[in-house]
Amino acid sequence: MIAAGIDLGGTKIEAQVFGADWQVASRRRTETPRDYDGLVRAIADLVGWVESVGGDGLPIGLGSAGLINPASGLALAGNLPITGKPFPADVAVQAGRSITFLNDAKAFILSESVFGAARGFSPACGIILGTGTGGGVVIDGRLVSGLSAVGGEVGHSAAPAHIVVEHGLPVVACGCGRRGCHETLISGPGLSRLSEAMLGRTLTVPELVAARYIDPAAQEVWQVWCAVVADLMMTLICTVDPAVIVLGGGLSQIVGLTDDLTVALRGAQLDGFSIPRIVLAQAGEASGARGAAYAALQEARR
Repeated sequence: MIAAGIDLGGTKIEAQVFGADWQVASRRRTETPRDYDGLVRAIADLVGWVESVGGDGLPIGLGSAGLINPASGLALAGNLPITGKPFPADVAVQAGRSITFLNDAKAFILSESVFGAARGFSPACGIILGTGTGGGVVIDGRLVSGLSAVGGEVGHSAAPAHIVVEHGLPVVACGCGRRGCHETLISGPGLSRLSEAMLGRTLTVPELVAARYIDPAAQEVWQVWCAVVADLMMTLICTVDPAVIVLGGGLSQIVGLTDDLTVALRGAQLDGFSIPRIVLAQAGEASGARGAAYAALQEARR
């Protein structure tokens, strides 16, 4: 075994042990506890299981929703009970060893850049469209990281004022502590929020997706959603200028999504300028764990 990754989400935790060919040799999944102490124990238990399969000292990475403040060691997350807690330190104490921590969106794009849909492209950006909206940037096979470790988190940039005003969209509090973030309009809950604001009734994501090509009202909501996502992508273009944008998360599985977003992004881009390729992740749910495992192996070798 070469390394292992643990993918921590709001509803499930999955540990994957990888062989030298970077294929999954073994995996274990458990539900995500709702309390902090239970979550720390669950991660520590999976670390123990990984070592029972792959041996003591195997590099282990944890890809987790949320962020770790490098200055304080404290966590910030909207969908996990870790905010304000020294999550990495507590897991290390409970597990009896240190592991590599990585934001799940950054683990995702690292995996896709090294092994998947973004291989051979640089810069590469990843966007997770699901319960929340995460992002990350890889240049020449290395994650871009800086002083605060929030690079690439464009889901928490401000939603476009012209679209918000034109359609009377709500400016609401985001789980990050700011207001009016892109995430509040383009995550799964955000898409339902758009339907409530524009139609006066809340449609679930499956309902809106099913109606978006046959119901003119649902189609307008979908087009506005695509326009807001395209605005987020323009933030990436104007700062990183990626060659490719890789999409992951539950909403990325919507049929025809890449085509619709390509059209929306062409409309948002400066007239006559190129846009990056928009592609789906090749590894799907496996990307997060594999990216975390790869980051852990890199750290061990350093």
